[in-house]
Amino acid sequence: MRTFPSIKRATLTGLLGDRAVEVVNKYAKSGQPFLVSLHFNAPHWPWEAPGDEAESERLRQAGGSLGSLADFDGGSQKTYQRMIEEMDKQIGRVLQALNANGLTENTIIIFSSDNGGERFADTWPFTGKKTELLEGGLRIPAIISWPVRIPGGRTTEQVAISMDWMPTLLAAAGAVPDPAYPLDGMNLLPMLTQNAAPVSRKLFWRYKANAQRAARDGDYKFLKILDNTFLFNVVKDPLERANLKDRQRDVYHRIVREWYDWDASMLPEIKESFTHSFDGQQLADQFGAKKSDQMPRNPVSPDD
Repeated sequence: MRTFPSIKRATLTGLLGDRAVEVVNKYAKSGQPFLVSLHFNAPHWPWEAPGDEAESERLRQAGGSLGSLADFDGGSQKTYQRMIEEMDKQIGRVLQALNANGLTENTIIIFSSDNGGERFADTWPFTGKKTELLEGGLRIPAIISWPVRIPGGRTTEQVAISMDWMPTLLAAAGAVPDPAYPLDGMNLLPMLTQNAAPVSRKLFWRYKANAQRAARDGDYKFLKILDNTFLFNVVKDPLERANLKDRQRDVYHRIVREWYDWDASMLPEIKESFTHSFDGQQLADQFGAKKSDQMPRNPVSPDD
């Protein structure tokens, strides 16, 4: 009779941590440079932390489809906390592996999120969350460690975006981007290693659900949600409450014009693409929001 080893119960967060530690140890022995791109699912639906086998079984019984995993009747802030604690634990294991192999001092470590807060997150002092172009849907934590080059305990006011990591890491490795494929981001090393003064940025966003558009120019931000348009100073007013579009119409129209110029260089929105958004049936604080019809709303410049 054939026998099989027992299956170890584990969370995806723990399995990802196991694999990352294994990879670090392997490359440490080889002496080769390496890149680990570690993307935890936590804290994210399904709302399960270690020990929540009953909740996992409930979701499995519900059908096991993506719709069942993206549950809106489960989770709590306590569960969310436990999921973050498990993620922190696994990140700690990876850092311990680097330290045990003598790699900490000259290894670049970056921690950041992929979007703003999930539905159990506290995004104060911002409003909004994931799927929204309000600051709570855009602003994310970003931490970088490189002891041989970056002094510890330093913060920067530099406006940055996830696409900046590519040119930053290329510069750190002494490489240059292929001119045939220009990068959208900027090299952050001068601000990180030399404490250089922040550089003013112009950043643009577009999200099909609720026809959201946004642009950041210095301290100012243009925001459009459906037919509602705004101009905020997100440095003085991170809560996005004081709409300055009539008070500072010249600034508003300039940034809007720049957004339309940028959008004209992008591919058009299409019905077949999917962007998720919360609606009033899912979250009570979205009581006025309807389920997205997924229809494109390609804007026409007001100057055309």
